[in-house]
Amino acid sequence: MMHKILLIAAVSLSLSQAVKAQNAKPADTELWTPVPAEITPGKTPSDAPSDATILFDGKNLDQWVSVKDPKAPAGWTVSGDIITVNKSAGNIQTKQSFGNYQLHLEWKIPENIKEEGQAKGNSGLFLASTGPGDDGYELQILDSYKNKTYVNGQAASIYKQTPPLVNANKKPGEWQTYDVIWKAPVFNTDGSLKSPAYVTVLHNGILVQNHTELKGPTQYIGQASYKKPHGPSPIKLQSHGDPSAPISFRNIWIREMK
Repeated sequence: MMHKILLIAAVSLSLSQAVKAQNAKPADTELWTPVPAEITPGKTPSDAPSDATILFDGKNLDQWVSVKDPKAPAGWTVSGDIITVNKSAGNIQTKQSFGNYQLHLEWKIPENIKEEGQAKGNSGLFLASTGPGDDGYELQILDSYKNKTYVNGQAASIYKQTPPLVNANKKPGEWQTYDVIWKAPVFNTDGSLKSPAYVTVLHNGILVQNHTELKGPTQYIGQASYKKPHGPSPIKLQSHGDPSAPISFRNIWIREMK
């Protein structure tokens, strides 16, 4: 008897679903609210949209400070709408801290660098700089145009973690772009990891990191791990100690996301 009752119930449910499907209308699956905010796109992919925060406007480094002394101004050179690394001044970071975001940044390796490997135009974009003793999560910047090095240390790698899907580097002397979607890690109230960081990166418009999971902040020696919790963090640009000529940057903007 129980089997018959269950069979009758299943048939009734199927008939009810069939009737609903027959009576369905296109409007049943139309969403009208909430209405997405309207923004004005940039004229080119390099231009900031109207809701972006400009981190470098070609005029000054007012949005940046020294990592050595966050109360001191960033000591890099600004000329002709371009930032050039001042190696004696050290790393710089944003005054503002960020959680999840979309970031656009352009960088250029000088021509005629004689060095090779990791010494050839080395810098880094730290996607969240978590402190002097734990720099954060590094997206590598390097001359990787016909320049051999370990693959998780070449340009567009998550340094010492994940190589890029492809090598999309241009020749030294040409401007290159990073477009980054950063999803910050989330921690439980007890400090344990709730969800790791993820990053998607387009290098010169080409997908090179596809929702890549990060194992933790960058470690030069040893395996990365999430050793301490953190919230929104500054973004940092690296003044690397290699002997090659300094790297330049321009057109830096960011859009915060939930």
